[in-house]
Amino acid sequence: MKRRKTQAELDNLKKGKATQFTSETARENGRKGGYAAAEANRRRKAVAEYVCQIGAAPVQDDEQRQILAELGITDEVVQNDAMIAAGLYYEARSGNVTAIEKWEEMVDRVEGQAFENLTSADDRALALARAHYLENINSSFGAISVYALKHRYTHYEASGGRGSGKSSWASLTVVRLVMENPDVHALVLRKVGNTLRDSVYSQYLWAIEQLGVSEFWEARKSPLELIYLPTGQKILFRGADDPMKIKSIKMKFGYIGITHFEEKDQFSGRAEIDSILQSTMRGGPVFWNFETYNPPRSKDNWANKDSEEEKKNRVQHRSTYLDLDDPEWLGEAFYEEAESLRERDEGRYQHEYLGVPVGTGGSVFENLELRVITDEELSRFDHIFQGVDWGWFPDPYAFVRLHYDKTRETIYLIDEHFGNRISNEQGAGWILEHGYNDVQTVCDSADPKSIADYRSQGIRAKEAVKGPNSVEYGMKWLQNRTIVIDKRRTPHAYEEFVNYEFEKNRADEWISGYPDKNNHTIDAVRYALERVSNKFGSKA
Repeated sequence: MKRRKTQAELDNLKKGKATQFTSETARENGRKGGYAAAEANRRRKAVAEYVCQIGAAPVQDDEQRQILAELGITDEVVQNDAMIAAGLYYEARSGNVTAIEKWEEMVDRVEGQAFENLTSADDRALALARAHYLENINSSFGAISVYALKHRYTHYEASGGRGSGKSSWASLTVVRLVMENPDVHALVLRKVGNTLRDSVYSQYLWAIEQLGVSEFWEARKSPLELIYLPTGQKILFRGADDPMKIKSIKMKFGYIGITHFEEKDQFSGRAEIDSILQSTMRGGPVFWNFETYNPPRSKDNWANKDSEEEKKNRVQHRSTYLDLDDPEWLGEAFYEEAESLRERDEGRYQHEYLGVPVGTGGSVFENLELRVITDEELSRFDHIFQGVDWGWFPDPYAFVRLHYDKTRETIYLIDEHFGNRISNEQGAGWILEHGYNDVQTVCDSADPKSIADYRSQGIRAKEAVKGPNSVEYGMKWLQNRTIVIDKRRTPHAYEEFVNYEFEKNRADEWISGYPDKNNHTIDAVRYALERVSNKFGSKA
């Protein structure tokens, strides 16, 4: 068994500092820890015996006995543990969130002890889910978990930075709610359908496994859905880019009572989400709607502004990786990376890890360094990448050459070739004339003929791998690096990066999708750096 970390070590982990131990220190700490653990176990055992004695003692107070009688407990000899349970019940019924959680824990323990006596698959599955739910929920989500399970609200919003546990909480809660409500099905949505399988679908498979109920669920991939075998209930996965598939959903029984919008900020605005809810929230008595997301950089983004509005029947939760009960869940490397970013770039750290909107407008790239790149700097560049975005007319052809400083996470744009009606022969010739065939050129894979033309002319051309969600992943990666642009060297890249903005919806709100226009050098840069930025590409 691994040595448990001390509180000081856990505090250091949260600060991103790993405590180093020599082998001798570790052995000494192990001996001390063993003595301390034995003493602690002895004390806990003594306290437990004392608690059991008190609980088994008869209730002496007549007023307390009267309260128990109101609950139907009229035995001549009533013990104190019944009085404790009754007090907890009254506190929970009055709305005390902590008491509700404790009551549920107590019920789960009782059901867990009686598990062997359960005969139906539904009862056994639900007992397992209840027994494992709280142990997988971070304590910071305690109140909102209770609200959801008791249906205190209809709308539940969870936002936060990386590693905050919001998506894990939502998936665990949705799975349990489906199992506890036999007429209810769930619909999980992302803006783009082809991102579902590798993201939120996998997240729900994880949740089912963590709840210990995998044997009671069937996972299907065409279409993407999870089926609760004891009842036939389903968790469906759909993309909002095909609204007809959402409107045409028909369940054989029951109704869609639960919706989960993952990456809420990627949707076009509140109106799009409300339109989907109007199609799904019908045919049943109760509904739950979950919305999870990382707050966008811009404070003016519609998702951030929507979060600031006071809305009836909605509860909100904000969390960060610092709120986790067990820092080891993320690992030391995560905290070291977070602390390293905090020291290098406080603004990026605030946004990426704490979920704070640090931007003020609609610019996609707020990380630009617009200045002269000197010849002396250029002479030191040795980590060169090149990319091509194919075009003819009206879309232009774009070639970009750049240097990436991995240590400082900084991109330097060195040169470009840009224009309309540039033939493959001309483009390849320009690369050769400038001596730029010293490295591979990663090209948009949408035009294999052009890639073949480049290769036939001796260019070391390689098709981009792309893959599900690669555009969003690559763009976010670029947004989190400093990009140095010298207008004299790359004028067209300068214009595109400086003027590239998020689009607005009809309500004049910024939305998070990346516009597919005036982004040709941007795409070329993204292709060039695919092997270091894109999880679907090869590693550098």
